[in-house]
Amino acid sequence: MISSVPTRLLLAAALIASIFPFAAKAQATPPIRVAVVGLNHDHVMGFFHTLSSHPEVTLVGISEPDAALRQKYAASTHLPDNLFFPTEEAMLKSTHPQAILVYTSIAGHRAAIEQAAPLHIAAMVEKPLATTVEDALAIQRLSEKYNVPVLTNYETTWYNSNTAAANILSEGKIGDLRKLVVHDGHEGPKEIGVSPAFFSWLTDPKQNGAGALFDFGCYGVDLSTWIMHDELPQTVSAVTLHIKPQIYPNVEDDSTVILTYPRAQAIIQGSWNWPFSRKDMEIYGATGYVDTLYDNKDPGAKLRIRLHGEPTEHVETAPPLAKPQNSSLSYLAAVINGTLKPQHDLTSLDTNVAVVRILDAARRSAQTGRTIHLADEVAKTK
Repeated sequence: MISSVPTRLLLAAALIASIFPFAAKAQATPPIRVAVVGLNHDHVMGFFHTLSSHPEVTLVGISEPDAALRQKYAASTHLPDNLFFPTEEAMLKSTHPQAILVYTSIAGHRAAIEQAAPLHIAAMVEKPLATTVEDALAIQRLSEKYNVPVLTNYETTWYNSNTAAANILSEGKIGDLRKLVVHDGHEGPKEIGVSPAFFSWLTDPKQNGAGALFDFGCYGVDLSTWIMHDELPQTVSAVTLHIKPQIYPNVEDDSTVILTYPRAQAIIQGSWNWPFSRKDMEIYGATGYVDTLYDNKDPGAKLRIRLHGEPTEHVETAPPLAKPQNSSLSYLAAVINGTLKPQHDLTSLDTNVAVVRILDAARRSAQTGRTIHLADEVAKTK
């Protein structure tokens, strides 16, 4: 009698499955509906390239006011013409997405969200969140008013090595944090051959916020804010250089930002003057250090570590990130489906409002030659 119980249960389950074949399928979560806003940000090419490998996401529309850009991407992606719209308003009305992916200039983020948020449509923008604190706070108010997520996508968020390095620090393996050094950049937008549409706004201080300071400094500011658990730095000091004014007449092409905290310091170097592309980080603790290593073929895979008592450093492969923390689209789908709450992480709105505050302070410091006492500034406004 005892041994026959599982058999009866299996037979009953098989009978239910044969009568109700849809029962198992009903448990599967349908893909979220996403729409692209803007095509003048070259990162959109990465989205189109990876879309097919993300069954949890389906593309329902693309808006772009420039007809030539619409034609360019229609030809290169082989997507049907009925996906393309000249305005965001028309696209949202026709396609009813659950989230927009914003690939406009950085200054265009606020306008895109102002149209989507009242329709209870979430947004994921490319880094950084905004060019001004005013826009960042307006976006935050829209998110809170309409209860919709607004996320900021950084390539480095999905690097295994950054999470692994932060875990080594949080687990106490290198002692208390003392210094963080982040390097991000490449040879320059013109030098690497970005598209004319991208180059046009990337080198415009109004549309991009600055030059290399915002374009690449934002990566390090995001990482440092995350590692410091969203604590604002006490002071922000920045120096920028104009090494190639003949190419970049309106914006700086090199930047160094120093953030001070009560017991730690972050040095963030964003540049359009590196001899090679790089996105790497060094974390120094009281008893050891961990560096992330950048490799064009496999970015974010390796760590260089030296712990207390070890005679020399060694290299490790960072463990892979589990879904949904391993890609922007998986993360977005999890947020929309309610299985992940974005808070105090690299992508979340609270972190990225702080990032814009720091970038704004760095821009003012570079312009004036003064150190900005950011924590005191923000405290006085609350």
